[in-house]
Amino acid sequence: MTATTLDNPAWEIRNADLLFRTVALTIVAMALAFIFNNYLIFWRGWPGIVNFFSHQGWFGFEPLRKPLSGEAVTLGWLQFVGYWALFLAIIGYVTGTRHRTLRLDAERFSALASYIIRVAFWSVLLIGIVDSAISFVRVEGFLPAIVGDELAKQLGQSRFRGTFVHYPLVLTSLVIAYFVRGLGFTWLALLVVLAEFQIVVVRFIFSYEQAFLGDLVRFWYAALFLFASAYTLIEEGHVRVDVLYAGFDKRGKAWINALGSLLLGIPLCWTILALGMWSKATVINSPLLAFETTQSGFGLYVKYLMAGFLAVYALSMMVQFTSYFLSNVADLRGEPGGREPANGSTH
Repeated sequence: MTATTLDNPAWEIRNADLLFRTVALTIVAMALAFIFNNYLIFWRGWPGIVNFFSHQGWFGFEPLRKPLSGEAVTLGWLQFVGYWALFLAIIGYVTGTRHRTLRLDAERFSALASYIIRVAFWSVLLIGIVDSAISFVRVEGFLPAIVGDELAKQLGQSRFRGTFVHYPLVLTSLVIAYFVRGLGFTWLALLVVLAEFQIVVVRFIFSYEQAFLGDLVRFWYAALFLFASAYTLIEEGHVRVDVLYAGFDKRGKAWINALGSLLLGIPLCWTILALGMWSKATVINSPLLAFETTQSGFGLYVKYLMAGFLAVYALSMMVQFTSYFLSNVADLRGEPGGREPANGSTH
């Protein structure tokens, strides 16, 4: 086993390594906590840290027009203490695993990013197929005969279909992605082509055209474009626009990659999450909360999920940028393992 796959007591661990690991773990853990708290605030009615600070009058926040109730204050304390408990847990974990290399943590972050993407891909595959089937039998008038009038009526409501059809398929994808480790980007690209091809066939040969057919193409294509970004970063496949990078040595490239990830990549992902999920009316939360659908009659009920694609994109890219940061710092530190950086055309 190599140093990239096991703790390596033979490698000299410095305090700077512990700092780098703490920063990386904090970035990823706080992003996950932010998304979880977003769910608690806007789906479960918890007050959130900002409202809690305003209620307490801390850090210069203006007092709320309507003070929080006793239960809401308790929930606010739980959220506040939860963030601190998470940070202290990170400190304890890093100090308790002080012989773990930077490269090992980088590999584990890449594994986490890969898992997030796999879950997302399996979700859009299953939801696309099932929702298309429901939309087809519904538009052709077969749905009441299959499931009954009452359930057919409920399946025509976006909130019901999202809660009792889409969400269970997402949970199923969590399990499938754990056991199926391959990242099937090629098959999703093929499915986009096949979905577009079927539109051509049924339109020009059978004179059949329905909104859900076009919605399926857009649903899968958006997933392919956004979810593949983190995988492309793993594989050093993003096109560079700088002309100086190719002339740098390995350490110079590591400096560029590490600083670029920390100062540009990760802040961009945080910006997407913060702007998209800060309030009910933001570009991610608003469609998700309303189970927003297209206005094209019997189309797919997946428009709200496409807004959620942005959150998946930002989270997976942030985790992978964090991995990229650690692996390049490991190169600067001279840790064993790693691979040669890409040339000037890609990274």
